[in-house]
Amino acid sequence: MGNKKPVHTVPDPNGGWNNKQGGKTISHHFKKSTATEAGRKHAKKDSTEHRIHNKNGRISNSNSYGNDPNPPKDKR
Repeated sequence: MGNKKPVHTVPDPNGGWNNKQGGKTISHHFKKSTATEAGRKHAKKDSTEHRIHNKNGRISNSNSYGNDPNPPKDKR
């Protein structure tokens, strides 16, 4: 990964969804799908991880858009 911190798409306690990076909110959205799309764009731009959380705060999905230190093995 690059030197940027991962982007987290998380529920906002006041409603909607936030994208956070390094503990700071970088965008707010009313729908999770819109927040996820914006978070993906931020993560790709910064070549870092994108971690998508459920309403309960647990990570439900994670994608790497940088130099993955543990890439999937080729299954040929």
